[in-house]
Amino acid sequence: MCDDELKNYISNSVEETLEIGKKLARKLRGDEIILLSGNLGTGKTLITKGIVSSLGFDENEVNSPSFTLMNVYETEKIRVYHIDLWRLDDVNEIVSSISLEEIILEPAIIIIEWAEKLGTFGFGARKIIEIKIEGEGAEPRRIIVKNHDV
Repeated sequence: MCDDELKNYISNSVEETLEIGKKLARKLRGDEIILLSGNLGTGKTLITKGIVSSLGFDENEVNSPSFTLMNVYETEKIRVYHIDLWRLDDVNEIVSSISLEEIILEPAIIIIEWAEKLGTFGFGARKIIEIKIEGEGAEPRRIIVKNHDV
């Protein structure tokens, strides 16, 4: 049985989006997979910066791995994998390019931008948090967080 929790946030600025990420990080146990979706430029990496900085890493060192595919951050508390699938389209290419099947077995937080590209990829018994960001340009962002407790 699944106990899903849904929360909505409104962000009017970069700073508010970072703070929402920090707030979300305070509830993490260290074994979650965070699936981020939203159009280009909506704030997926900002949410990630907030999460990672709240765990003890310098937010200025957190950047989008659009071309490297993955950044790994070692904090005092946990390892964080930050994956960006923006430039990949084939699920098999995605899984093999970053060894996703191996990474999901590690005791780490895994943050995946453009997660919708994974289709129906299974994450086993890991706790999944879906974050969808809506809004364009200078518009406020609506950030929808859905926790899936397995």
